[in-house]
Amino acid sequence: MLVNHGMNQLASLSIARSYSFASSIAAVLRRQSFLIRARGGGVHNKVHSTTAGITMQETEADAVSILRAITPTLDPTRHKGQAGKIAVIGGCREYTGAPYFAAISALKIGADLSHVFCTKDAAPVIKSYSPELIVHPVLEESYIVAEVDKWMERFDCLVVGPGLGRDPFLLDCVSEIMKQARHSNVPIVVDGDGLFLVANSLHLVHGYPLAVLTPNVNEYKRLVQTVLKCEVDDADAHGQLSSLAKQIGGVTILRKGRSDLISDGDIVNSVSICGSPRRCGGQGDILSGSS
Repeated sequence: MLVNHGMNQLASLSIARSYSFASSIAAVLRRQSFLIRARGGGVHNKVHSTTAGITMQETEADAVSILRAITPTLDPTRHKGQAGKIAVIGGCREYTGAPYFAAISALKIGADLSHVFCTKDAAPVIKSYSPELIVHPVLEESYIVAEVDKWMERFDCLVVGPGLGRDPFLLDCVSEIMKQARHSNVPIVVDGDGLFLVANSLHLVHGYPLAVLTPNVNEYKRLVQTVLKCEVDDADAHGQLSSLAKQIGGVTILRKGRSDLISDGDIVNSVSICGSPRRCGGQGDILSGSS
């Protein structure tokens, strides 16, 4: 997750909410830079021209440097929660593994606390996977929006979509939760069925620079068709990704593939490190929880 290291300076919620608009913008830029503006050793820059004739900066990112930058350092002066408090919104009867992978990955990468908001059917299963996770079996309840809002001020990031499913009532509830997160300037990582929701309701993330979308091949295709009204153009992958991010208002998009591409509309970073040749289920959930 994108961890706000400045939170350890906040003595109370009232002080946190007294931040000026300028400070909020600075926090937005700082969080985004963790993901897409890697400038450590081993970074290679080059100029890329799109089919529309637009020149843009293309970067081969140093993935190890990025991970080191976003992983909280061990510090004996910190107390529980200052290294990150994460919430995963997802998990239904059919899909219990996805929210677990996302939530546990946040802990593995260095966060202190990881919550899962899921349905009642999914809760006992997810609880049995690990005692480290804080599980809330409220996702299908009528009071879910108020319940998440009660916790919202404590979270440093939301991960929306792993194992969510496509039940219309759940999607409506998650839409309201995302609106609350935007109002509170809480970063949102959107994956899985959360991307299905966003593709049909772009206003949920449009113009929100703290939103990170992590589509796979099919999810990316759906976004391109919905937003750009065309098909995926692999010959101009960098230019098309940049255009897509700009059209959605400067969100960060991480297009997963053989070579991962990351863009906020201005810069395109690529990560070509070879990972596992197996493309099994759960890898995307681990990524979303680690983002």
